[in-house]
This record gives sequence, C-alpha cells and structure tokens, in this order.
Amino acid sequence: MDLRPNSDEARDIAYHFHGYTNARMHEEQGPMIIDRGEGVYVFDSAGNRYIEGMAGLWSVAVGFNEKRLVNAATQQMQKLPYYHNFAHRSHGPAIDLAEKLIELAPVPMSKVFFTNSGSEANDTILKMVWYRSNALGKPEKKKVISRLRGYHGVTIASASMTGLPYNHKSFDLPIEGVLHTTCPHYWREGQDGESEEAFATRCAEDLDAMIQAEGPDTIAAFIAEPVMGAGGVVVPPKTYWEKIQAVLSKYDILLIADEVICGFGRTGTMFGSKTFDIKPDIMTMSKQITSSYFPFSAFMMNERVYEPIADESGRIGVLGHGYTGGAHPVGAAVALENLAIIEERDLVSNAAERGAELQAGLAKFVDHPLVGEARGVGLIAALEIVAPEGREDEFNPGQLGAAMNKHFLKNGLVSRNMMDAMAFCPPLIVTDAQVKDILSAVEKSLDGFSAEMAA
Repeated sequence: MDLRPNSDEARDIAYHFHGYTNARMHEEQGPMIIDRGEGVYVFDSAGNRYIEGMAGLWSVAVGFNEKRLVNAATQQMQKLPYYHNFAHRSHGPAIDLAEKLIELAPVPMSKVFFTNSGSEANDTILKMVWYRSNALGKPEKKKVISRLRGYHGVTIASASMTGLPYNHKSFDLPIEGVLHTTCPHYWREGQDGESEEAFATRCAEDLDAMIQAEGPDTIAAFIAEPVMGAGGVVVPPKTYWEKIQAVLSKYDILLIADEVICGFGRTGTMFGSKTFDIKPDIMTMSKQITSSYFPFSAFMMNERVYEPIADESGRIGVLGHGYTGGAHPVGAAVALENLAIIEERDLVSNAAERGAELQAGLAKFVDHPLVGEARGVGLIAALEIVAPEGREDEFNPGQLGAAMNKHFLKNGLVSRNMMDAMAFCPPLIVTDAQVKDILSAVEKSLDGFSAEMAA
C-alpha cells in the first residue's frame, strides 16, 4: 500500500526544506504554490491571480512569460548547452556579455568575473580583496566594513557582511574581520532635531571613527547597496554618498557597490550607482541581469583592483578560484537578450516614470494611522507599518508586517514584509494602470487591517 502524500501541498511539506521560512510553521500551514506567470501577474494552483509586487525576489524585470528569453535559452542549449571558462577557455556569450557590461558600467571598469548568485559574487569579491592585499604586500589590510541592515547574501562570507540578526543567529556569524557601521535610515536612526544632512554627516563620522579605531591600514573595503533592499528599502539621506566616499578616499579604501537589487533599471537609471553618483571600484550584479530566468551573477572591477590580482596570479601560476557554472553559456545568452529587451523597450525610463507614480501614491498613505513612513526611489519602495497610537506595546517586531501580508494577498497583491516594512518592487514592465491597481490593493488592505484591529 502506497502511503506517500498525494497532494502538492502535502508533498511539499514532506520533502521540501525551504529557505527564509519557519520550518515548524510551514509544517502546519503548508505552501502557497505558484503555478504560472503572465506579465506582472502570477497565478496560484487554485487559479487566483496576483500582481507580483516583488518581481519574484526583486528580480523579474521583463515579466513572467517573456518568450524572447525562453528562445534565447533554447537556442543556446541547442548550440552549446554548457562550457566553462577555466584554463584559457571561453565562449561567445560570455565574451559578448562581459563587453556589454563594461559598456554599461557607470564608471570605467576593467574586467568582469562571472558567478552564479549574488551571494556567491560577494563571497568571491571578499576573497579577491584579500588576494589583492596580499599581492600589494599588505597582509594586514583585510577587514571589510558593511552596514547594519545591509544585505549581501547568505554564504559564510556574504552573510557575515549582511547586517541582519537572523542571518547571524545560530550560524556563528559574522566571521572575524567583518564590521558593521551605522544604517543610513533617517526616519528610524535620526536623532531629535537632527536634519537629514546632519544625519548623513554623522553616518560618515561614525564610519571615520570605526576606521580610526580599527586602524586605517587594516581596512580593505567598504560594501554597500546604493539603496538597501532586504533591510527595509532604505534610501540614503541627502549628501550621504558624497560624504561616505570622501571618507573612503581619505584612507584608500575600496568601495564595493552591491547592485544585485538596484542594477539594470530598478532605481530609474541603469544602476543605482548612477542614481546616487557613486563611483565604485567593484560592482556586484545578479537578479535582473537575467530577470532570474537563469541563475547568474557577475562582478566588475576597475584597473586598480584587477592589476594586483593579475600580477599575483602570475606570481603563483594560477588564480585558484572559479565555478563550474561560472559564465554559463545559457545564462550569458539569456542575460544578453534580457539586457537587449530592457534597452529596446526603454524599461529604465518606464521604471522612472511608473516609479514616480508609485512613490507619489504611496506617499498619500502616510496619514493613515497604520503607516509610519513611505520611502523609495524608482520602482523600489516600502511602507513602514506601525501600531495605532497607544497600542505600540501589543505587537512584536514583524507581527504587523506579517499580518499586512495576508491582507495584501487577499486583495491580489504579492509583497514581502521585512519586519514591519512592506516592500514594493514590481517588474519594470509595469503599466500606469497596474500601478493604480497596486495602490488600490494597498488602500483596501490598510483599511481592512484597521477594521480588523478595531473589532
């Protein structure tokens, strides 16, 4: 007698261990199974349609059924389904994509290194930074500074650079040599009477003080997202990046821009570094590089990063690092076609225009008793959900956000709560009518949650 579970929900609970999920809770409530996608919409196994307000995981730029990407993958699989880039090997898609990324870079870059995920890219970057310091005869210059609430991935090294407690607890992280400085969230971290620019100055001063305390000769790099994503969509205060870069320049510290979420149009320009006039030495890219149709990532480095690394590989005889799937020809082909679609359809401009509509619409909710702040830039935004006045002590952190998520789903909108911040990051193809639908779902959800709390 076959006693195996026979429904998808039961089989998922029986066999599938999920990331970013409470495993015991999942055993009780089971999964929401997404069956198919169409444009900005996804459909669950019961046939319910939702606006995917998170573009999957901040990543599906061109929508969920773009035939050109399917065809690009199919054609490349038929021609060369796999090859590597070890030991002087290469192939056309990797060469073409490296050239394209250097062309798109907001500042002069020298070389592209291909990996498989944002986490893997940032993990590799830390190794390269260490390798470079050894090449320069500065073995003590190995520490990297990240920010509290920053997000850089989940490998041992990248999770260490991430500045979120749940990525550290019970994992014995962060590793030694990874430091975290002030989160640039003015609404939450600003002091009474402190202006936005004064807060930016304090953030830069905090960074300077940390560098001085640790010893400038021990700090190799500073890593940061142009706009924080998983930490709650934190937009830096005015003059922040200007002041941070001045500190880094003073101490000859490399700047790593983590563009995994911000890259390829999300902030209304091709890269978040352009939006905020950031001049990085290294840039991390993933997610929207293939619209997540294929696992793929990369980082670019400038000449001052590349040259010592190249010299060291010559001295040793080989660069002892690489991935079986790095520069995968199918992923590279999908990325090239995806970038072509973004350019041909001017989706970066669409992100700026639809993003302005989204930001203006969300800003109107700040007077709602459940909203503390609306924030964002381009097509990335957040609403901070707060308890009604006088009831702040009734709720644990994240409880309001989780409850709001359920109301969003009831009203046909997929979001993601980072604690009590509700994120918005729809595909770059979103229309003005669909932005209005998102805002309508938000309004219904806020009012529904208010009525539920008052009952």
